[in-house]
Amino acid sequence: MSNQTEVHRMSDSKIIQLNKPAEDPLQEVLQRGARELLAKAVEAEVNELLAQYSALEVDGKKAVARNGHLPERMIQTGLGDIPVKVPKVRDRSGQGIKFNSALVPPYLKRTKAIEEFIPWLYLRGISTGQMQPALESLLGEDAKGLSANTVSRLKQQWEQDYDVWRQRDLSKRRYVYIWADGVYSNVRLDDKLCLLVIIGSDETGRKEVLAVIDGYRESEASWLEVLSQLEAQGVTIPPKLAIGDGALGFWKALAKKWPETATQRCWVHKTANVLNKVPKAVQPKVKEALHDIWQAETRDAAYKAFDNTLKRFEGKYYRAMECLKKDKMSMLAFYDFPAEHWQHIRTTNPIESVFASVRLRTTKSKSCGSRKTTLAMTYKLMTTAQNKWRRLRGFRLLADVIKGIPFKDGERVGQDQKQSVA
Repeated sequence: MSNQTEVHRMSDSKIIQLNKPAEDPLQEVLQRGARELLAKAVEAEVNELLAQYSALEVDGKKAVARNGHLPERMIQTGLGDIPVKVPKVRDRSGQGIKFNSALVPPYLKRTKAIEEFIPWLYLRGISTGQMQPALESLLGEDAKGLSANTVSRLKQQWEQDYDVWRQRDLSKRRYVYIWADGVYSNVRLDDKLCLLVIIGSDETGRKEVLAVIDGYRESEASWLEVLSQLEAQGVTIPPKLAIGDGALGFWKALAKKWPETATQRCWVHKTANVLNKVPKAVQPKVKEALHDIWQAETRDAAYKAFDNTLKRFEGKYYRAMECLKKDKMSMLAFYDFPAEHWQHIRTTNPIESVFASVRLRTTKSKSCGSRKTTLAMTYKLMTTAQNKWRRLRGFRLLADVIKGIPFKDGERVGQDQKQSVA
């Protein structure tokens, strides 16, 4: 058999190995060590998540358990490409619990685009002067020559992009659902900066970042400014449903600007607020009771579970149950919308998931940060993540929601169900 035929039978990886020079043994040792260190660090992250929910059970089994790994992908570092497998978890509780590694965020895939790394590093607290060595450690030789001046010019360009983005025309799309939340950051300033974020889903089920604006502690005036800006950009038809946490400022502003919009309190925020008012040892039982409420198939069943929870815990944990009672109606608004949409509209997860791996800076440094740069970096981070978002499940049913067709317990009322198959 000829050498040429033999080469044709080789895999691409083997051909590459034949053509590349022998590697430095020390480099190989360092790469192997980096791979093992990264794997152990990610394992420690997932073990921490599993420990957090270890007391939560469904039918006698752990509610949150390992479920294999995501496909292997490469992380570019100064030592070369390092393969990593990020674990997956299965959530039997239905709460939408997922594992996102802070070390290997899902939106930082194998790429050399510094557009994804610089906002991430900045919001983690890396200053402009520290950016080059940090990028070199992540990207290797490709980041050399990326001076502080170059980073500053890029940041200035993104600030200009943000200014254009926040004035863009939104009149050509109809937004059916919106999610609102406030994300706090120190931005190395004397006072915390509150970033007011709104994500919308249009009539096709595509989610989009609508607003990233700084406000004052989620006040009514700050949120009213956000909604007014959206209206000025062309969002003149009120959304059918707004999802948010318990911050009164947003709901007061919504009632003034779009009183026709239905309201849904976020179950993740509500659960956390209730659990904070009970002893740690009791939290798994209370969380399970709350789960029985929002996972009920009908509103009547949810009311029954609600009453059972109050009866069970109100005597000992009055403050926690008062916290639960005050938003009863808005906690169950999702029953008036298609069941296919429930997993999307019960929580503010579309916003929370973006910041799950990279929270905004929480430490101060000697150099003073810029609110405008933080806004621009957050905008860049969110719009980068936005490119990977999927459409809402059952998006075709949004047409029925827009028409005002009534739903009861997730099903159309008095009409042929087959007309709205997603």
